[in-house]
Amino acid sequence: MESGPPGTTAARTLTGQCLCGAVRYVVADEFVYALNCHCADCRRATGSAFKPFAGIERHKLAITQGEDRRLVHGEENAGDIHCAGCGSFLYSVVRDGAFVHVTLGTLVDAPSIRPAAHIFVGSKAPWFTITDDLPQHQGHVGAG
Repeated sequence: MESGPPGTTAARTLTGQCLCGAVRYVVADEFVYALNCHCADCRRATGSAFKPFAGIERHKLAITQGEDRRLVHGEENAGDIHCAGCGSFLYSVVRDGAFVHVTLGTLVDAPSIRPAAHIFVGSKAPWFTITDDLPQHQGHVGAG
């Protein structure tokens, strides 16, 4: 992670980790967006009704422990990163490798951002009812 120009205040840094603690990371508390994804892939990867995640530029996340314990599903610039030991889903690399979607459940520290909408509700689990007032989109934000 890079710091800002001289005389500027560095962003607050958040820590995160997998369930077993083998993989740990730091990320700037400068997320650009946060969403709850209900697509079938995210449901299967998390074993949950949806995946709450926050998006940030990839260079603002750094692995601090367990780089060799990462398990990449897909490719380095377009895949999901898990812990090879416990299987925790830590983040996805998206947008041609430029951004990461950090799974909010792996953060140790609370981020400033909160999910602003639900996406892919067109394929949400039929047994789950969304009960908050956040906007709902059938696909990506802006898709309805």
